[in-house]
This record gives sequence, structure tokens and C-alpha cells, in this order.
Amino acid sequence: MKKLKILFLCTGNSCRSQMAEGWTRALKNDVIDAYSAGIETHGLNQNAVKVMAEAGVDISTHKSENVADLLHIPFDWVITVCGHANEHCPLFPGKAKIVHVGFDDPPKLAGELAAQGADEKAQLDCYRRVRDEIKAFVEQLPGNLEENMS
Repeated sequence: MKKLKILFLCTGNSCRSQMAEGWTRALKNDVIDAYSAGIETHGLNQNAVKVMAEAGVDISTHKSENVADLLHIPFDWVITVCGHANEHCPLFPGKAKIVHVGFDDPPKLAGELAAQGADEKAQLDCYRRVRDEIKAFVEQLPGNLEENMS
């Protein structure tokens, strides 16, 4: 059986899309070829790397990719994981179906907590919560894609 090609798309390909790619490679590698990219490239978020490592998934060798560099890949699905990427998702050649499954932005949440004087643990807990939400979504792949079509 041919593996599905799935792209997780975010604004900067630094955190949420990287987590989604990491989880998919760890949990669904037998049925899905996972990729991630951003509308822009912001580099790999080290807190995302840290909380994924806590869960046993190493994304430390991932790099931030620009979606323009992946348009030649015949994706079956493009999953936007943030509102900005959903609003600015490019057109993909071929048969790619685009679905939006939004997750909170851990760096933004952690920054808001830091501004309120929260400690590092509280800030990392934002990343952990989103990591776990993404894992729960990925565990249901690919069956949950059609139900998320708008």
C-alpha cells in the first residue's frame, strides 16, 4: 500500500508543524510520509525540541523549510496547523486536499506567561500541552482527515 504524503504547514515551521512531523514519523511512519514547512522560515524552536525529547521523539535534526521548496512533492494532504498558514496557504499542484486543524501557539503563550512573571516550567507547560494535543490528533491519522474538511 502506498504511503500518504502529508505536509504540516505553519507560519514559520519552527514549532507546531515540526512537532506534527515528528509525531507522525514516530507513530505513523508505516502509512504516512510526513513533511513540515512554513510560509516563512523561523528556525527550529528549541523549546519544541526539548518537550518532544521529553516524550521520546527527537526532532533536533529537523530544519525549518519554506513551503516554496516543497511544491514539487505530490502531497495527498496539506494540514495547516495555525490560522496564519491557513489564511495564506499557497495553491498546490495536483490532488492535494487542504485541511485546517489549528493548535495554540506555544511561543506566544509562553511569552505572555513570561511577561506575567511565570517561571520556565509554566512556560514549557504551554509547549507540553500543545505537544500532547498534536500527538492525539496524529494518533487518529489518516482517518480523521476527511472529518476535518471544511
